[in-house]
Amino acid sequence: MTSPSASRPATAVLLAAGLGTRMKSSRPKAMQRLAGRPMLAHLIASASEVFDRLVVVIGPEMGDVAELAAPYPVVIQHERLGTAHAALQAEAYFGDGDVAVLYADNPLISSETLTRLLEARHAPEVGLALLAMRPAEPGRYGRVIAQDGLVERIVEWADATPEERAVDLCNAGVLCADAATFRRWLHSVKNDNAKGEFYLTDVVDCAVADGVRVHAVEAAEDELRGINSRMELAEAEAALQARLRQKAMENGVTLVAPETVFFCADTTLAPDVLVEPHVVFGPGVTVESGAEIRSFSHLEGCTVLEDAIIGPYARLRAGTSIGTGARVGNFVEVKNTTLGDGAKANHLTYLGDTSIGARSNIGAGTITCNYDGFFKHKTTIGDRVFVGSNAILVAPVSIGTNALVAAGSVITKDVPEDAMAFGRPRQENKPELGRRFKETLKARKENG
Repeated sequence: MTSPSASRPATAVLLAAGLGTRMKSSRPKAMQRLAGRPMLAHLIASASEVFDRLVVVIGPEMGDVAELAAPYPVVIQHERLGTAHAALQAEAYFGDGDVAVLYADNPLISSETLTRLLEARHAPEVGLALLAMRPAEPGRYGRVIAQDGLVERIVEWADATPEERAVDLCNAGVLCADAATFRRWLHSVKNDNAKGEFYLTDVVDCAVADGVRVHAVEAAEDELRGINSRMELAEAEAALQARLRQKAMENGVTLVAPETVFFCADTTLAPDVLVEPHVVFGPGVTVESGAEIRSFSHLEGCTVLEDAIIGPYARLRAGTSIGTGARVGNFVEVKNTTLGDGAKANHLTYLGDTSIGARSNIGAGTITCNYDGFFKHKTTIGDRVFVGSNAILVAPVSIGTNALVAAGSVITKDVPEDAMAFGRPRQENKPELGRRFKETLKARKENG
């Protein structure tokens, strides 16, 4: 936490009681995902870097939101009577410093912008600071009417004159003020409007009426956009992906076709990683320097060590670790598996709940049978093992160092070190039987 003023503690109130009705979802709005992470989690991550305290306002029966907010305290807005009313539910947590009110459906505000908001609040004679933006399409956003850098009022689009609608500075809804003053303003907000709700934006009118200087801090639309519909969620996802791609490339990652690569918020790629087109990173992926992720691969919950090559068309699932210089090829699925340094599984293979030693080779079509319908079982393969094509390894089973498994084998018992295992029936050739069989079939066909 890096609060701009160590002498004045700062509290962020995060409003997350929205139902997401316009999204037509049974999931609360705060739980809708961007880059693999709920919107509220994005906001918590940035706010926690700036504010000393966080408190989250949720609606009734939102246990999943409360769980996500932990360890930060939550308060419940039992009646949804507007944003000012929601902020007041957290009044007991305001403290004696500064308070900012943020929104879970404004999840992409950076910690840098929140720091600028607090710095503006601490400027001489500024009693209220707010965030504003100049969107490409101002649409029905409330307009911020300002003169010489100071805000005079916020006008809702429906109430604005043609001249006011021509103003391109729009309200993002985020406010910051001294806790005691903020509390008084919130209590003075009225609900004499069409919806009968208590609106947080009315605090601006209270501040101006008190003769307080109100300062607008401008930030990019991509940070301040509100998300209320599936379309707006998709637009925010696109903006966030662009930000994540740019950050990756600035950190030394090569993206051959950046617009086709999709990240999670926690994806970690080291410098000199190469990512080919059409790759998707799910949650919990770390890729070390020199590794290559080839086209049409999907990775989640895994670690890829230095100089490994993944794909094309590979799937790495949760609990997987790919060793230095290892190779996972096309149409290979790997789950909860460790592939040792220099090991290879080049094509058409499923490896589940498996430990594979260094420099072992897993042939095409190999399957580890790890699930018996009730429990998962482990396959252990030592160093420098060669597993031939189309082998079936029925777990639990262990294959010792330097062992060889013949192609087409079904392995149900442990294979000792240096042994060769044959787990297939003996081949028997019947002279002339192939020709006679074909002739019999041909005769049957000709005779109807």
